Amino acid sequence: MFADPSNTSGLVIDPRMTCGFNFDVLDGKASKSVVLKAPEELHSLLALIGATETYMIKNVKRNDDNEIAAVASTTKLSYIAGKYVGKDDPVCMARAQIGMPSVGEITSVFLHPYLVAGWMRGSHWGPFMPVGLKDSRCTLFDGPPRIVCLGIQVADGMMAADDDGKPMVIDIFDDPAFNLARQEAMQMASFMRMHGVFQPARLGPGAMEYTTLPECLARLKGRFKDEK
Repeated sequence: MFADPSNTSGLVIDPRMTCGFNFDVLDGKASKSVVLKAPEELHSLLALIGATETYMIKNVKRNDDNEIAAVASTTKLSYIAGKYVGKDDPVCMARAQIGMPSVGEITSVFLHPYLVAGWMRGSHWGPFMPVGLKDSRCTLFDGPPRIVCLGIQVADGMMAADDDGKPMVIDIFDDPAFNLARQEAMQMASFMRMHGVFQPARLGPGAMEYTTLPECLARLKGRFKDEK
């Protein structure tokens, strides 16, 4: 939404956005970060964030004035504890309009689901399914992984509220416009579940080191024999 003009036409036709954005990328395992600018360093950015088990975006800022555009949680419980201690529930906040992507450009990213790590016991790949709050219950294999999107208006540092002072919050994904994405996500979920515990449905060995699997494998350690 902040780097691909095929999704965000404002990067091409909005003079306040043609400068592009820079991305603060965290190496979650080494606790180091690097800032890369798009579009000039887009290929290097993709080289990093394409390895989703290691690299993640902390924040996004506009290039010409370093104005904050988005922030995301990057902490992984398993990296902190060194073992599986529960699932991560990441959150992202993104600004829209006035020199930023429009609401529609931000949400169009989720027209098709992507495979993300997590799902049952944090150990499987599953489709990122956009849903309204009423459908955010994780049921099928503790999933599928779901994402909700809440929209608010901010003016003078305050959230817009109704006449009773209650904050006005829009449940953006509670919209039939995302029905196609939800249907596609369920087809993907069914396909991934057909693999059972085998890869690619299950995460790779590097990611599984931070799940409950190592405890199971430790019981077999003394039973391995050298091949002759």
